Amino acid sequence: MSAHESKPLPPVDLSVPSADGIVRVTFLPENKSVEFPFGSLPYEGHGEPMSFLDVAENYDIFLDHACGGVCACTTCHLHIKAGASGISEPEDKELDRMETAADIQLNSRLGCQAIIEKPGAYVVEIPKWNRNYVQEGKPVAGAPARDYGNIAE
Repeated sequence: MSAHESKPLPPVDLSVPSADGIVRVTFLPENKSVEFPFGSLPYEGHGEPMSFLDVAENYDIFLDHACGGVCACTTCHLHIKAGASGISEPEDKELDRMETAADIQLNSRLGCQAIIEKPGAYVVEIPKWNRNYVQEGKPVAGAPARDYGNIAE
């Protein structure tokens, strides 16, 4: 468990540019932003080191990844809204996998493969159709609990 997971996200002043040497990532539509010094993020096997999936997992921000972050599915499909110049170029395995993704756009990337390569501000959006909260047992905030009643065997 990373040191970031047990604490609530610290507030990030989005009206001020990120400081030198700092990475700022904003996840939409939840509007959750995190900041950390470039190269300081602990890596625990969440996609590629310094990938958006790695950032999300370190800060307990939900980004589905049914394959475990090994580029074998498209459930961590993101749209890069800002900061694309600071992200790694996609490798062939990601491009091949993205051919199977729904609603692919020019700014589409897999969160497990898109690596932050330098400090700066990044904004990524998890497409509405790609948010699978039920699979991972993380309900949508404010959604009522489902009652399935008694299920007989």
